[in-house]
Amino acid sequence: MTELPSLTSVGSLGLQVNSGPQSSPEEVPTACSRPRHSLGILHASYSVSHQVGPWWDFTSCRQQWDRQILKDVSLYIESGQILCILGSSGSGKTTLLDAMSGRLRRMGTFLGEVFMNGRLLHKDQFQDCFSYVQQSDTLLSNLTVRETLRYAALLAGRRCSPGFLQKKVDAVMVELSLSHVADRLIGNYNLGGISNGERRRVSIAAQLLQDPKVMLFDEPTTGLDCMTANQIVVLLAELARRNHIVIITIHQPRSELFQLFDKIAILSCGELVFCGTPVEMLDFFNGCNYPCPEHSNPFDFYMDLTSVDTQSKEREMETYKRVQMIESAYKESAIYHKTLENIERAKHLKTLSTVPFKTKDSPGALSKLGVLLRTLGLYPEVARFGYFSAALLAPHLIGEFLSLVLLGMVQNPNVVNSMVALLSVAGIFVGSGLIRNTEEMSLPFKILSYFTFQKYCSEILIVNEFYGQNFICGSSNGSVTTNPMCAFTQGIQFIERTCPGATSRFKTNFLILYAFIPVLVILGIVVFKVRDHLISR
Repeated sequence: MTELPSLTSVGSLGLQVNSGPQSSPEEVPTACSRPRHSLGILHASYSVSHQVGPWWDFTSCRQQWDRQILKDVSLYIESGQILCILGSSGSGKTTLLDAMSGRLRRMGTFLGEVFMNGRLLHKDQFQDCFSYVQQSDTLLSNLTVRETLRYAALLAGRRCSPGFLQKKVDAVMVELSLSHVADRLIGNYNLGGISNGERRRVSIAAQLLQDPKVMLFDEPTTGLDCMTANQIVVLLAELARRNHIVIITIHQPRSELFQLFDKIAILSCGELVFCGTPVEMLDFFNGCNYPCPEHSNPFDFYMDLTSVDTQSKEREMETYKRVQMIESAYKESAIYHKTLENIERAKHLKTLSTVPFKTKDSPGALSKLGVLLRTLGLYPEVARFGYFSAALLAPHLIGEFLSLVLLGMVQNPNVVNSMVALLSVAGIFVGSGLIRNTEEMSLPFKILSYFTFQKYCSEILIVNEFYGQNFICGSSNGSVTTNPMCAFTQGIQFIERTCPGATSRFKTNFLILYAFIPVLVILGIVVFKVRDHLISR
């Protein structure tokens, strides 16, 4: 049995350790105890329909192909518990998580009810009640761990002081053992960065910042080695002990984790074959004359037992009948009836607290825009964002008018598009200094760069984003000069190295950039007038 890690209590942040005995739903919470929560899914079914043929084939268009993905699934779980959902590929595990969290696509038909603390959830309440960590980590590779969590905290609430948000981020990093990689880039497969296990911990930490009571995880161990996957599951079990409801889907967990889960659910072909405690699972399958062999992984044995083998038609029918027999035995068992009784009892209890929503004090549109600018690496000021937008608008207008000028000369749109693309790429190479600094170019190219709008646009963007910036690189343990990424410590150094004197030409560059537009308009009028004159002759 793997020993659970000792995690620190962070009282004001909602990350307390639940070390006391768990009370039953009937008990009234006292002033010193935390409120208990319950989640119930009652008779959940989901089906999708597709047209057999294309819309123009009237015969096949009227025929539909129906598929039942979930069939009458009922679950019940309380806070302080972790539920593991097992099942082969295509058994409906992810669809069940989507049904719980209200993320099902509109093309399907969902029947059933989801209750939180005995109260029926409506469509607009799911997103504010559940935290959902998807199978793939959707993180920005160019941000550090600390920056990622800080931006997630900023998007979670707007009335918190910067000091409180920083303490909250630091506490979450300590809880998930991320402090040692706080200043490392997230990275990806090409740029390196933190490991896959650490990246998964960052995804979990980003959700914890919203103080959720119900956390759903879709295949949190995918792509991880056995030891790292085991550590992630142990971490999630410890999160559940701190008054959370944790539900995960998982493939082939280690046998050491069998007693770690409070409840285990098995799905097969969209049907719930079993859901109960590990002890109840052993007793149930023993009663079905399928005892787990000694020295065998119960997860592997029960997964094979409840899976349909499609290698041959005879084998498929045989295994499907076995699954149906087990599913019927479960529906008639006391375990299943106890689940339904718990759901009904929670609906009539008045001692349970209200629906535990996540942090709902989300920032406004302008605040979100400021966080977005910081996330993208742009200077988070309204004026600089205006300069940035104006600098990008001008090249778009210049490209449109340049196309009109060329259309007056060449009446083939395909040729004009190719010419505009070629001129734009050439202007970037010559004028922007992307390949080589304009000051280091030969005299003909240097003169030619003054006739490209990319030169003025690039200088505006460089000054706008780097002026006044200070860069921190290296660490107290290492020398800054030995770090190849520390070529510049101030933005003004990069500006003077890339385009010397650009700070003094900021307004002039804007005037010259927008001067291209009337010049091209006049040139376009002249070209079309000349073409009309030549055609009339």
